[in-house]
Amino acid sequence: MKKIFCIGTTSYEDLMVNHAETLELRGHEVRIPKFDDYNLDELQICKRNVEDIKWADEVHVFWDQRSTGTVFDFGAAFALDKSIKIIYMNPKTFANVMRWYADPTLYQYEAFADDEGPGPGAPF
Repeated sequence: MKKIFCIGTTSYEDLMVNHAETLELRGHEVRIPKFDDYNLDELQICKRNVEDIKWADEVHVFWDQRSTGTVFDFGAAFALDKSIKIIYMNPKTFANVMRWYADPTLYQYEAFADDEGPGPGAPF
């Protein structure tokens, strides 16, 4: 079984907790980041996350495509040559707006029924 650390945006905490619970039922050991409600400052959070990334065999990513903290954690996982899996990446980005406005033929986005994107595990 694997040791897995989830990295991601605070707004995806519920997704990460659900993902962690599923993985734990399969026998994996899982850690999630220390979110804003913990009594740690920004530097302590970064250091703590790097220690958890070192501990992990694999890093699972949940990213809104805005969080610089997630980019920092991804960079640490990359530098430490960790296996990385994208679990959820928000498909709505400003880069898409620019791309689609500049070339409307590229626009192929389909609205989702709940207007919250495809959910965990969907292609990005």
